[in-house]
Amino acid sequence: MKANNKNTENLICIASIGKPRGLKGEFFLNSYCNPKENILEYSNFYIKNNSIPNFQIEYIKKLNSKFCAKVTDINDIDAIKKFTNSKIYINKQDLPNLDDKEAYWFELIDMEVIDKDSGDLLGKVSSLNNFGAQDCLEINPTKLSVDDEKRLIPFIRDEFIQSIEREKNIIYVNWDKTF
Repeated sequence: MKANNKNTENLICIASIGKPRGLKGEFFLNSYCNPKENILEYSNFYIKNNSIPNFQIEYIKKLNSKFCAKVTDINDIDAIKKFTNSKIYINKQDLPNLDDKEAYWFELIDMEVIDKDSGDLLGKVSSLNNFGAQDCLEINPTKLSVDDEKRLIPFIRDEFIQSIEREKNIIYVNWDKTF
């Protein structure tokens, strides 16, 4: 599993290097994938500002509810400590293709959000958050929005999220603007 410097506009952050595990260069891997096990699907990894040429992840394994990984040619705790909290990326091209009406979370950022019934522009997605119950889209108003209200819309398909049109950069929702 190779990792190296890469133009970051084509990269997606999917994990970070956690604290060292043991004395031989292993570390805990914090997967940002959903489900977390999807980290095991990828083989080409990148790290920004990598100081090790031909950086390779030798293996990733699951330990109970956590992941542990090992970098090739790093065999002691002091060497891996230098990378603690470093972000791990994959190339967007390595992501599985989705149906036309689906999107990855990172693709939702800056999409326009339109109420399907009224046609009102509610704003643009500024972030996605999970407050425990479900994921929520944070919508910030734009100059063309129906009002100046910020909104949190639960990401619940068919109930609130009616459709996603990636080509048009639009999310259609069922959302009363008075909410």
